[in-house]
Amino acid sequence: MNNTLFDDMNVTLEGELSRGASNKALERIRKFLSGIQYRILRSNSQSGEECEFFRNKIVEMDKLISSMPKTYEQDGKGNEAIVYLHYFKRNGDWYITEKDMEVEQLQAFGYVKWSGYDGELGYISIEELRGNDVELDLYWTPKTLKEVKSKR
Repeated sequence: MNNTLFDDMNVTLEGELSRGASNKALERIRKFLSGIQYRILRSNSQSGEECEFFRNKIVEMDKLISSMPKTYEQDGKGNEAIVYLHYFKRNGDWYITEKDMEVEQLQAFGYVKWSGYDGELGYISIEELRGNDVELDLYWTPKTLKEVKSKR
């Protein structure tokens, strides 16, 4: 069967996601990933047994991040605000409800929870998370802030 890509789709005739489409999606979400996580996703999406899984996951994350509200777009929702992204490292969890309205994505708004401490809403530096190799949870399912707070 021919592997020609459809003009407006990122899927080959066999139904596999193209490498080019996942590479483009990975570049779009790169500003949300630590250097280590970026390199691992890039490597695992290029070849190997699970490359199709990683390609699909990258495109899924790209769609989620693209659809996220920007700063102040969930203002006033309180605990009903949707948490779109989750970062984690050791005893810390960062829950992102809104991405930066700026293209650079230097900060976001969300909820931070350290083990043993009450959580706090505020601005979160995406640059600091990336620089400290805090991992973006690729298996996170968006949920309300109320749900997040009730589980922690």
